[in-house]
Amino acid sequence: MNEIEQGKQTAWISYITIIGTIIAIFMNSENKNVFASFHIRQALGIFLTFFLLGYPVGFFDSWMITASFWTFIFILWLFGFMSALNGEQKPVPFLGEFYQNIFKNF
Repeated sequence: MNEIEQGKQTAWISYITIIGTIIAIFMNSENKNVFASFHIRQALGIFLTFFLLGYPVGFFDSWMITASFWTFIFILWLFGFMSALNGEQKPVPFLGEFYQNIFKNF
């Protein structure tokens, strides 16, 4: 069994809410899998971006800004999730490389 197949389950679990990301971190802590670690970093970055920017975006009181933000986060999440399901290590658009650099320890 190759490394992608071994880490696939942990990778897609990491995209199922922030709780799934935390579970995936613990699942991957003992036997580090490069594929799973890549997707854990991507998912953690997406969820933290959502939480850190979501609150300030809510202050704009504009459905256009809020809808644009939700759409952007959903596209990032969908891109990452589909990449994990397909066994690919594609960083999410715009922020993926940043997530890989900032969360190197996961």
